[in-house]
Amino acid sequence: MSYAEQYQSKLVSPEEAVKVVKSGDWVDYGFGHTKPVGLDKALAARKDELKNINIRHTLSLSPQACIEADPEAEVFTYQDWHFSGYSRKLHDRGRCFYHPMIFRNQPLFYRKSIKTVDVTMIRVTRMDKDGFFSLHMGNAAVRAALDVSKKIILEVNPLLPWAMGGREETVHISEVDYVVEFDSKIEVITPAAPTDIDKQIAAHIVPMIPNGACIQLGIGGLPNYIGSQLAESDIQDLGCHTEMLVDAYYHMYTAGKLTNKKKGVDKGKSAYAFAAGSQFLYDWIDMNPSLASYPISYTNAPHVMCQHDNMMSINACVEVDLFGQVSSESSGPRHISGTGGQLDFANGAYMSDGGMSFICCNSFYKDKKPGEIKSRIVPTLPPGSIVTVPRTQAHLIVTEYGVADLAGKSTWQRAEALINIAHPDLRDGLIKDAEQMTIWRKSNE
Repeated sequence: MSYAEQYQSKLVSPEEAVKVVKSGDWVDYGFGHTKPVGLDKALAARKDELKNINIRHTLSLSPQACIEADPEAEVFTYQDWHFSGYSRKLHDRGRCFYHPMIFRNQPLFYRKSIKTVDVTMIRVTRMDKDGFFSLHMGNAAVRAALDVSKKIILEVNPLLPWAMGGREETVHISEVDYVVEFDSKIEVITPAAPTDIDKQIAAHIVPMIPNGACIQLGIGGLPNYIGSQLAESDIQDLGCHTEMLVDAYYHMYTAGKLTNKKKGVDKGKSAYAFAAGSQFLYDWIDMNPSLASYPISYTNAPHVMCQHDNMMSINACVEVDLFGQVSSESSGPRHISGTGGQLDFANGAYMSDGGMSFICCNSFYKDKKPGEIKSRIVPTLPPGSIVTVPRTQAHLIVTEYGVADLAGKSTWQRAEALINIAHPDLRDGLIKDAEQMTIWRKSNE
């Protein structure tokens, strides 16, 4: 039977395909843009027929039909490996649960610990002549989920770009139980406009990036803005080794800055695990051999990224305490995002010859009381806060007031460096806190 004949033999409606889901099943939607739309709606329509369905996804970019159809969580329980704004709001209502992970381990979690997924249903590209479908902007750990799935359903969408590999970027028609065809809008994620403080933070970092550096940009408006500033700088021959491909890499490429000539591995190619951004980013990805889609176990492996000289990791956080502990995923016990790859790249970038790990935050935020400001650099993290980067792995912390290098520093040196980049109006209070915690030396300035 030809691949085209196999395709036709497996082609059914979304309503027919989701009949394979039975009560008690775990259903996986993959990563980001691989979340199906037609299949999600068809499964939601079966709410009254099913019990105890667990849906697992990573970084939801649009509402989940099953969850919206079941506001009291009578049937569908939703869990996410990394929160988007949508997941965060669900979590606040008790409708979403988090899967703790270091990002590079996600494929290993599927293959070694989860071991079985009842049904994986994902959105993919059209099939090529050899029977393959592309995982487009959602490689990450999707191949690992497919490898342990009892049933696989593909939702074909012709609007998705074909991502070149890399590895683990495709699924073959021979592996699939059902195929459905359903056109749906591809989610565009517009970067947040930079604030004045973002611009000040970028002004500290960009001059520290040398020619030939390999760049990783984390999720958020600030890292994307710093990448855009690199595109406008005089820096030459930048490389890309990242978990997330964002608009800034396209800007670096069109400006002639992103050549990947100096990389230690994947020379001439930008390596990434997933993508989210503007439509021009997706158009750039389509059939582009200069971009290589990899699983997260490769892009986020410190022993891989450190093979690039001058590996530069740029990420954002919520708070940093005077010991150098970084919290990037919660505000106290309220979950905001996830560990993601921040710890992976903090480790790997520091291991790189000439590499640096930048973790950025505003020095302050405004409290609910008019005119009152609170420090993002705190004596100790609030109760319930999640430590994303332990003090043993923290390197460069950046606010609008400068850069604090914590690597190799004692507790009093760390406290002094961090207080020096705190908001000036809040420094005296932090010094008193440091004195009470016996991490302040009397001869400190």
